[in-house]
Amino acid sequence: MAKLRHFAIVVRDLERAARFYEQVFDLKRVGRDDLEIGSGIYLSDGLINLALLQYKSAAAAGVDNLDDLVGAHHFGFKVEDLAESQQRIEAAGGTFFFDLGKTPADVNFERKFKDPDGIIFDISEKGWLGNG
Repeated sequence: MAKLRHFAIVVRDLERAARFYEQVFDLKRVGRDDLEIGSGIYLSDGLINLALLQYKSAAAAGVDNLDDLVGAHHFGFKVEDLAESQQRIEAAGGTFFFDLGKTPADVNFERKFKDPDGIIFDISEKGWLGNG
C-alpha cells in the first residue's frame, strides 16, 4: 500500500521559509540539495518530508513560466515496488516525467510522473529524509 510521505512547495527564499516552518511548527531540518535543476531544503516532523524548493529553470520545474511559480508543486508516495507502481500509474493514464537521485535504492530517490491532468507526483521505495 502506498503512503503519502512527501510534499514539495516552491518558495522565494529558502532560508527564510525554512526558519518559518522550523519556528512555527517545530519541524527539523534534515537535509539540503544544491543540484543543476535547483536547490532544496528538507524539513520533517518525523513522518512527513516537506521539501522547500527553488528551481533554476521552468523546464526543470515542469512549468511554462518560472516567474510566478510559488506554492504547492508536487507530492510523493512511498511505495513497496517501484516497477509495479510505475506499471499501475501508466496503465491508469499517468506519464513518466524523470528520475531524480542516483539509484532507486537511495533515500530521496524519486521517480517523477504526471497524472492525466499534468499534476506532478513522485514515487519512492526508500522515501525521503525524515520519514522515520
